[in-house]
Amino acid sequence: PDRIIIGECRGGETLDMLQAMNTGHEGSLTTCHANTPRDAIARLETMVMMAGFEMPIKAMRTQIASAVDLIVQSNRMQGGARKVTHITEIVGMEQETIVMQDIFRFNQDGVDENGRAVGHFVATGIRPTFMDRLESNGVRLPASTFRERIMMRD
Repeated sequence: PDRIIIGECRGGETLDMLQAMNTGHEGSLTTCHANTPRDAIARLETMVMMAGFEMPIKAMRTQIASAVDLIVQSNRMQGGARKVTHITEIVGMEQETIVMQDIFRFNQDGVDENGRAVGHFVATGIRPTFMDRLESNGVRLPASTFRERIMMRD
């Protein structure tokens, strides 16, 4: 297959997924439950440990940083609506730490008269490092896509 799509990672299968993603299955995806993009990385680490193999933490994080390009975080907001709250890039490793940067995020400003979360979506001004790969595959986005600004109020 060219891609692997796993509905939800919940345990030791996470190690198999990461290994497959690191052997030429670009464009693969999965879901996991976590509160933030950083928590998603910690959850992946925990689930890899559930596979029962002794793996040094640095090796595990290197596998994750190599396999995962992007985390799209969705949260249930006050009032019940789900919103994409972060689009975060995995940049690589520094020492034993996975380096991440937000590309887009939702900032909650408050709640409306109906008790629903209101806020705005922002572009952080950071151009993802994987854009060269996208462009070499024919995906072209204007540079203004990533210009720091409020994109939409919701």
